[in-house]
Amino acid sequence: MNFIGISRLAALVSFLIVTAACARAPQTNGGASLGFEEAVRTQAFSFAEDTFAFPNLIAARHPNEPGIYAHYCFVLARGVRQFTQFARFDPSLPKLDHAGNVERVKRVVALPARDAALPPDDRIVIPGYANLREFSRDEESAVKEGLGGPFWTWVHWTNWRVVLPVNGSHQEDVAHEIVDELRAGRLVQLLVTNWPKPELNHTVVAYESRPTAGGVEFLVWDPNNPDGPGIMTWDSGGRRFWATDLYDTEPGPIRAFRMYYSLLL
Repeated sequence: MNFIGISRLAALVSFLIVTAACARAPQTNGGASLGFEEAVRTQAFSFAEDTFAFPNLIAARHPNEPGIYAHYCFVLARGVRQFTQFARFDPSLPKLDHAGNVERVKRVVALPARDAALPPDDRIVIPGYANLREFSRDEESAVKEGLGGPFWTWVHWTNWRVVLPVNGSHQEDVAHEIVDELRAGRLVQLLVTNWPKPELNHTVVAYESRPTAGGVEFLVWDPNNPDGPGIMTWDSGGRRFWATDLYDTEPGPIRAFRMYYSLLL
């Protein structure tokens, strides 16, 4: 097979992997805790205010409905981080028209999510609205247009991690990194999967951790469910993550990988 053929095959497989589905699920298993004695949350983030008002739809749940907003989970999760880090809302200013709102959204999402949060005076101002939830509710079409398409998120090379085996040590490192990032005030975007089961190949954003008797419970924003937080749990005894309450997913073990936190990952 020539290079073009291989590239097309790789893109197709990546697309099939990341568009497979989404999640909801289990309870903490026994085991030693990670040693964290108090809840940790990203103080600058509010689930009710700093998330999109509209969902990413699961195509399999909407058959024969052309044009639905599906397969945008990576775009939305990254976008929540970008708005949290780079945007500032000012309801006292006059609202922009559709084109103006599209342009502001494009400016926000043009900044790499891995970059440090900007100080308030340097942030991109979204006038006429108090927060992202309000803005995306009233200007849904402009926000979606400004966010752009999902193609490059489907074929990002790091999506291949879902098909690779990982050991408990790696997953424990991820759990520690999530808590460390939350302590530093940063949201953590995760690629979560129960591959080869074609159900959960998805992304969520962790914003709070809560210690449990057997590990750590992570509260996450799920692009598929704007109505309330999901939960994934680190089971210290089993050295694995569980989909404890993720949207439209059966309970069971999952693997988690950090996303968009460095130049390559």
